[in-house]
Amino acid sequence: MSKNIQAIRGMHDVLPGESPHWQYLESRVRGVLGRYGYEEIRMPIVEFTELFKRSIGEVTDIVEKEMYTFEDRNGDSLTLRPEGTAGCVRAAMEHGLLHNQTQRLWYQGPMFRHERPQKGRYRQFQQMGVETFGLAGPDIDAELILLSARLWRELGIRGLELQLNSLGTAEERARYREELVAYFSAHAGQLDEDSKRRLHSNPLRILDTKNPAMAELVANAPSLAACLGEASTAHFEQLCGLLDAAGIAYVRNPRLVRGLDYYSLTVFEWVTDQLGAQGTVCAGGRYDGLVAQLGGRETPAVGFAMGIERLLAVMEVQGVLPKATRADAYLVLMGERAQQAGLALAEQLRDQLPGLRLLTHCGGGGFKAQFKRADRSGAKVALVLGDDELERQQVSIKHLREDVPQESVAMNDLAQRLAGLV
Repeated sequence: MSKNIQAIRGMHDVLPGESPHWQYLESRVRGVLGRYGYEEIRMPIVEFTELFKRSIGEVTDIVEKEMYTFEDRNGDSLTLRPEGTAGCVRAAMEHGLLHNQTQRLWYQGPMFRHERPQKGRYRQFQQMGVETFGLAGPDIDAELILLSARLWRELGIRGLELQLNSLGTAEERARYREELVAYFSAHAGQLDEDSKRRLHSNPLRILDTKNPAMAELVANAPSLAACLGEASTAHFEQLCGLLDAAGIAYVRNPRLVRGLDYYSLTVFEWVTDQLGAQGTVCAGGRYDGLVAQLGGRETPAVGFAMGIERLLAVMEVQGVLPKATRADAYLVLMGERAQQAGLALAEQLRDQLPGLRLLTHCGGGGFKAQFKRADRSGAKVALVLGDDELERQQVSIKHLREDVPQESVAMNDLAQRLAGLV
């Protein structure tokens, strides 16, 4: 007997009982982004592999180990997108959105990385991302951080810590890179295998190691701040001043480097200690050189991305997920005449109250069985229609969540009576 086919490891289904939580979070985020004037863009989930090699960096864990890459029938190397920024830049360049314009864009959808699955980290995961183009000052960096802080308030999430750093310009990082190579080379015996591999290709990534045996070595490494020029330092200090004025608390983290090569100047993360090792729920920063790196004009850019699964996990831990229900009202129908009249009544109510979630009983069954289904639906009220009600042109309303007496309402007045449920 053949084994039942199951989902691929690290890729999971969002079941009906969970999807209302996703819809709630996504609708709140869309609402906040709209209030800030951001517009949605939708990109394909498959891109040419070269896009990610040129943008993320060939000597990164993502490109070296984690991408889902394959050759199509034309012999082209294609990759399921591991992140959204590169595709968003490609789309903006391809469609002329960056020429003498500023853009505030957002997107959402699945990303793919072949990582070791654990709580809060999956091989297919959902992200919502925000990208801005054509704005060079620290004010837009601050706006993105303020926007994300507002998202946490809207969602009821508490206790996230904002960590900030500046990576400076490419030239400043090159000088810092030389200092790191010299420092870590002098302590080569303390490096793990990953760090030895990165030493001459991407030494900044050594600072992001999760190996506790290297914690002291990394803590004593040279500081990037000492290599920053006047302009980079001023940009970072102005950003901090804007956040201070707005009352946003933050921690300066000189070891925050991010895992993608395209970042420059500002980088930031919102982190939590409530999800174990997967503590970052939102991260981003500046990538002023990426558009030019991909063949376009020099264009300042900054953005962030947040993992939907991790945000939902934080909300679950903190008890701020709304209770998921399928319906506001459940229509119980007793008898053949009631079934016919009930379907027509349900359509009439949906016309009159577009926001009403009305579940009509189908499939037969007695009074008691129908009420069990009504209760399991999570509906606030059951609407009862039988022969007696049809004779009187009324519907009985039974409250399922409150100790309120049952009442009868004329069919013509039912929509008005139910309006408070919407």
